[in-house]
Amino acid sequence: MQGLGHTGAEQLRRLLGAVVGVGSGLELSVVLERIVETAVELIGATYGALGVLDPSGTHLVDFVTVGLTDEQRERIGELPRGHGILGLLIVEPVAIRLPDLAQHPDSYGFPPGHPPMTSFLGVPLFVRGEIYGNLYLTDKADGEEFTEVDEEMASGLAKAAAIAIDNARLHERARDLDLIRDRERIARDLHDTVIQRLFATGLSLQAATRLIDQPDIRARVETAVDDLDETVREIRTSIFDLQRADVVERGPRRALLRLGEELTEAIGKPPSFRFDGPIDTVLGPEEARHLLAVVREALSNVAHHAPSSKAMVAVTIAAGWLEVVVTDSGPGPGPARSSGRGLANLASRAEELGGTSLLEGAPGGGSRLHWRVPLALGSEP
Repeated sequence: MQGLGHTGAEQLRRLLGAVVGVGSGLELSVVLERIVETAVELIGATYGALGVLDPSGTHLVDFVTVGLTDEQRERIGELPRGHGILGLLIVEPVAIRLPDLAQHPDSYGFPPGHPPMTSFLGVPLFVRGEIYGNLYLTDKADGEEFTEVDEEMASGLAKAAAIAIDNARLHERARDLDLIRDRERIARDLHDTVIQRLFATGLSLQAATRLIDQPDIRARVETAVDDLDETVREIRTSIFDLQRADVVERGPRRALLRLGEELTEAIGKPPSFRFDGPIDTVLGPEEARHLLAVVREALSNVAHHAPSSKAMVAVTIAAGWLEVVVTDSGPGPGPARSSGRGLANLASRAEELGGTSLLEGAPGGGSRLHWRVPLALGSEP
């Protein structure tokens, strides 16, 4: 590291200490916050933030801040998506140092309630060679501008942070796999063992009622059979809840991709997915479950009416709306398909949520389902 001068040993010691601190976490959310806190302390900044990019690398889907009070965050409102100076690092992921944010031609300005900020330092974060996000620092505590040494320190921390992020993501995936295996095992045991035994017991009791002469005893046995039937229904509901719990624990994106894998055999080909917008961060659990149910119904419709066709699912969050577009390369919409119960379910669900559902011919052939509902959380940033 060049440019450290006579304070090089102290700067290196501080950087190594910061690297160790950042790398000690396993929860991704904790790691991200610790990276920003460490950068602010290491560089001596007043404010810090880490913006996480969406998979397309075009805008921010998460924004972790340090230095702002809860009141300031509330006044600012919507999180930034990567306009202005923040967008410079998205377009070209190289370090940026500015003495005055407001003087830069790409300055986008601050929203109402945002504290004034002057000097700026931004460095990109790469994980496994792919851009993951950007680290932003503003206003040195001593009132000076950010220096070349500050940039080198922040870049060094960013490299260590990338390893910590990758480690946390691997840990998260391993934990998710364990949860999935546990849910699948419990659901399988409930279905293959408990339900089958209860069903067999119910059949035996039903057969036994024909041999009972006393009406009161026969009525009690019949009531017991009804109770067993109700218990079976409740267990089946629990199995369904275990399976759809992936939406909350894994996030809508990953749950949808897993759904696509499950339905590949029925469709004949693996469906493709395209996501646009902060799917995992904006959707609440109930909205995510609606989304999963809609895509499941739509792909099942493709499997039934257009098997072996190419299916593509596009999920978009924009301007306060959730949109799902499912296209296939099958024969197109017809009377049999349009009258199906699945499409009626989709239309009914959309209507209940204040939206619309429409099946139409796709450009170039095939069918296109357009399902659109407003988000309960309001306008998306």
